[in-house]
Amino acid sequence: LQENPTWGSDRVVGALSNLGIRLSDTTIDNIRKRNGIEPSPTREYRTNWDAFLKAHWDGLLAADFFTTEVLCMRGLVRFYTLFVIDLSTRCVHVCGSTVAPDSVWMNQMARMLTDALDGFCLGKTHLIIDRDTKYTESFKQMLKDFGIESVLCPVRAPKCNAFAERFVRSIKHECLNRLIPLGERHLETAIREYLEHYNTERNHQGIGNRLINGADPVPYGEIASNQRIGGMLNFYHRKAA
Repeated sequence: LQENPTWGSDRVVGALSNLGIRLSDTTIDNIRKRNGIEPSPTREYRTNWDAFLKAHWDGLLAADFFTTEVLCMRGLVRFYTLFVIDLSTRCVHVCGSTVAPDSVWMNQMARMLTDALDGFCLGKTHLIIDRDTKYTESFKQMLKDFGIESVLCPVRAPKCNAFAERFVRSIKHECLNRLIPLGERHLETAIREYLEHYNTERNHQGIGNRLINGADPVPYGEIASNQRIGGMLNFYHRKAA
C-alpha cells in the first residue's frame, strides 16, 4: 500500500490473486487498520504531500493567521496576526496585526515579504497557505510575480500546515493566553518579545532540540537569565568570560 497509495482494498485483492493468494477485501481492511495505514483517498493525499515537502524542503515557507482579543477603549477587539515560518529552519517572521485583513492590507504584507533587500521570501520558491479567503488573488499574484508559488493545502487534509499551526499553539500557550493585551501597542510588544525568544532563545525539538539563531553555548562561566514579558519567558545561559 505504501508503494501504491491509490490502491484500495479491492485492487489489492486483485493483485494478490495474480500471485495465487486468495484474501477478501475485509481481510485487507483489517490488516491495513492493524498497521495504521489509512484508506486510499487519505493515503494518496498524504503520500503526495509528503513527497512534495521532501522535494521542495529548502525552498518552503508556510503562512497562517492567529487571533488575539485585545482590550481597547471600545472594549474587546479581535486582532488578526499574519506570520510566515521557514520550514527548514523553523525561523518565524511576523508580518503584522490588524483588525481588518482586507485586500489592501494583504497587498502591503505581500510587498513586505517580497522586498528586494530584506524580504522574508528571498531565496524561497513556495508558500503553503490554507484556503482562507483572506489570501486574496492579488496577494497570491504579487508573490507569484516575485517567483513564489502559493500552494493550497489539500482538501480533507487539515494537518498539512502543521508547522505553522504548531507555532500558533506555542505563542498562544506560552504567551498570549497568559495575558490580556491592553491596546494594540501592548499586543505588538508581546508578539515582538515572544518572537525574539522563539527565534533566538527557545530550544526546538523539530531541529534536534537546538536554538534557531542563538549563539553557540559557552561551556564555562557564570549562569545568567534573560527574562522577557515580566519573567513569563526565561532563557538561561553562561556569560562569556
